[in-house]
Amino acid sequence: MRGIYSVCSAHPWVLRAAVRQAKQDAMPLLIEATSNQVNQQGGYTGMLPKDFRALVESIATEEGFPLEKLILGGDHLGPNPWQNLPSAQAMPLALEMMRSYAAAGFTKLHLDASMACADDIAPLSDETIAERAAQMCAAAEAAVTGERPVYIIGTEVPIPGGATESLSHLEVTAKAAAEKTLRVHREIFQAHGLESAWPRVVGIVVQPGVEFNHDSVVDYAPEKARDLVTLLEEHPSLVFEAHSTDYQNPQGYVELVQNGFAILKVGPALTFAMREALFSLETIERELIAKDRRSNLAATMEAIMVREPANWAKHYHGSAEEQRILRRYSYSDRMRYYWHFAEAQKATATLMENLRSVAVPETLVSAWMPEEHRAARLGAIGTDPLELVLHRIRMALRPYAAACLPS
Repeated sequence: MRGIYSVCSAHPWVLRAAVRQAKQDAMPLLIEATSNQVNQQGGYTGMLPKDFRALVESIATEEGFPLEKLILGGDHLGPNPWQNLPSAQAMPLALEMMRSYAAAGFTKLHLDASMACADDIAPLSDETIAERAAQMCAAAEAAVTGERPVYIIGTEVPIPGGATESLSHLEVTAKAAAEKTLRVHREIFQAHGLESAWPRVVGIVVQPGVEFNHDSVVDYAPEKARDLVTLLEEHPSLVFEAHSTDYQNPQGYVELVQNGFAILKVGPALTFAMREALFSLETIERELIAKDRRSNLAATMEAIMVREPANWAKHYHGSAEEQRILRRYSYSDRMRYYWHFAEAQKATATLMENLRSVAVPETLVSAWMPEEHRAARLGAIGTDPLELVLHRIRMALRPYAAACLPS
């Protein structure tokens, strides 16, 4: 295997689609939870790390995917969920989170202490970041009961989950900056007595020059990362981890893996695809179901997001109409934070039930879900509405799989 993609999502349908794709490809499957999504306080999903593991393993078992090929990771683990607190309060919470992930058997942990706390002066120095990362590593090491985890250090710029500003000045990580990150972390890990853990630092997050914001994507340009990738020649036990690789062209993933970006993170693109499929199904529903019985899914999601703006208000700017468009269509897909709300789940279930209660003409599927129509006509998938949704998610995963499969 040349590389591996990392599915960063907690939505059960995304997880099921990922399991099915990995099973078909006979590949290991790396699934990661993020620090604000799953933590010892429940995160925005309400799940503890042990709950997330149970969810993923139950889906894998249902789909006949071997658990020994399943890798669970934690992404951006650090004080990120508690940035509004001073570091003296945020860091103990980050350490508790590390212990909860390690105790739950997560074996790939991203140590990311780059986020400034309330009393920090940003940006943090390499030394401060490495000091906090070492503390988190020590906490994880003390809590492990089984297989020792591997660690990823470093962070990408801009923020996790896609940029919120113009991408016109996106810069590739300088080789010297990556070298300093490695050197400072190694020195501080040694000072903390973590010599046994340092060889399990297998990757570093860098910016290869890929990113997306609300309505545009910066594609990978290998020539711009040429100097950076030479770092791996000097550190052959390391790989690069590339974040925000969502929405790249298929050849971009091939080139990223070839250049040593062996871990490709994907998240928003998968729930974006799921949302597209669900809203297409709602369009079909409007043709077939009486008005008083319809799911009103899109309107329900809009109402929830307007009522609960915390997860999008800092990211979506402009006029009221521009914000409405972003809430529904942005590549950053802040809607992914709302599918677990009770109203959203009820509307989604109603949509599925309505479409299962009628004979859906395949011509309607052709009109609004042409790729799924073609797959159904070929017998590759069934015509149940959930099968159509899972197919759309897997279409977003397939370029990753193609790039990571052995040649």
